[in-house]
Amino acid sequence: MEDDPFDFESDSLLATSPVVAPKRRKKVIGLDDLLLDHFKEKNRIIKRESELGKTKKSYTSDDEEDGRVAKLSKYVDDCHEKMTQLSDEDDVSSWGLQVFGNQKAFPSFEFGDLSSCSLFNSFVCNEVNSLVELSTESGETFFEGLLTNGWLLKLVCKCGKVDKFIAKWTFHLMLYSSKELLRSAAVEFWCGILLLKNEGDSLSLKIDWLPSYLELVGALETYGFLLHVPMKNYSDAEMFCDDSKCSGPPQNIRAWIKFATACSQTGNMHVIFSTSEAEELVIITISLLLDRQLLGLSLDLNACIQSLLSFFTDEEWSSSCAKIAKSVALRIPMDINSLRAVECIPAVCGPTKSLRSAVAFQILLRYFDKVEDEEEVIRELTLINLKDKSCDLFKVYVYLVLTENWFLYNTALKDRPLLNEMWALYLRNCSCQINITDPRSYASKVRSKASYLLQGNSDKLL
Repeated sequence: MEDDPFDFESDSLLATSPVVAPKRRKKVIGLDDLLLDHFKEKNRIIKRESELGKTKKSYTSDDEEDGRVAKLSKYVDDCHEKMTQLSDEDDVSSWGLQVFGNQKAFPSFEFGDLSSCSLFNSFVCNEVNSLVELSTESGETFFEGLLTNGWLLKLVCKCGKVDKFIAKWTFHLMLYSSKELLRSAAVEFWCGILLLKNEGDSLSLKIDWLPSYLELVGALETYGFLLHVPMKNYSDAEMFCDDSKCSGPPQNIRAWIKFATACSQTGNMHVIFSTSEAEELVIITISLLLDRQLLGLSLDLNACIQSLLSFFTDEEWSSSCAKIAKSVALRIPMDINSLRAVECIPAVCGPTKSLRSAVAFQILLRYFDKVEDEEEVIRELTLINLKDKSCDLFKVYVYLVLTENWFLYNTALKDRPLLNEMWALYLRNCSCQINITDPRSYASKVRSKASYLLQGNSDKLL
């Protein structure tokens, strides 16, 4: 039987017939395939060149990138500076006036002949002098020792008399000596003899010589005080410069202040100053409080003002207060110093409160032209258009503080309902017409100050 090719059951066929892989047919590449490959390769080249161009541009544009970063940084700095100005501009203005110019040469004191000094003669004639052999040549050293040890005051009190020579000599040491020990001792000596009282509250010590107002003011002029010259603002350089290069008061100014304070505390025992001279001393003391170089003497100057005001009687004070207020208002510049001139007056008693109110009102009169009475001042304040972008809110703030002091310390204004209503209207304008987001300088200060005054005085103003 011949082999049947379709006989699948035949094992021999499977074992003997090898498996032959079919032959692959070769692919025929046509023109279309070539064109397709050409365009694909061209696209790859174009894409690669584009990517290389971008990479090259990123490397070659570093300068341009730095320029853009610099511009952005400058823009941010400018914005920060403007925001800082908006937030800190309220504190830029600093008070401070130059009340002292160049100092003059200090006068010398001629110790001279001591034969007219009864205290010296009593020592010379005393038996004790046989041991110490006191003479006119050693007189100055001898008296300096008595003064610094406190014995000079005890001796004159024991004798009941202050010789003219002793009075002039100690006065000169107090105002012109360069030695702190002698200055301090001379001040203590004068304060002691001026304020000395006995149990009957009468004069217990005879003083042969008392300094006059001219001699006291003459010392200030020697220090360089600008008494009749309008005071000017310090520049930043002048305010913080070295003391050796700046004009200003010597250390003796502290002694001058203490002496003026003691003189005004003597009452009727020693009539040293007239009423007009006492008024001038008050003006001078307020001027001294406007000098930043004397900040360390603020307590002494405040005590001096209170002491000087106690010099006036109730009848004198009403007219003297108005004179002092007008003089102070005319003497200071119309800037932040006008607020300092008001706030440096300590409102601790009736005369100081009335003076503070009067000074504030007189300064307000200077700010408004052709305004003469109280109602016109308040009316001018209510007419200010606070919404106007050109409105100077710094001046509005100054008006606000001045008016507050004027009303707060003037008890007579409580019986003026029209003035109080207009004052309340001005406060409402300042509080409501200024938006909380207003970026203008002093906007937040004006708004906050007015809101505070309205809230704290609503029962009195509304």
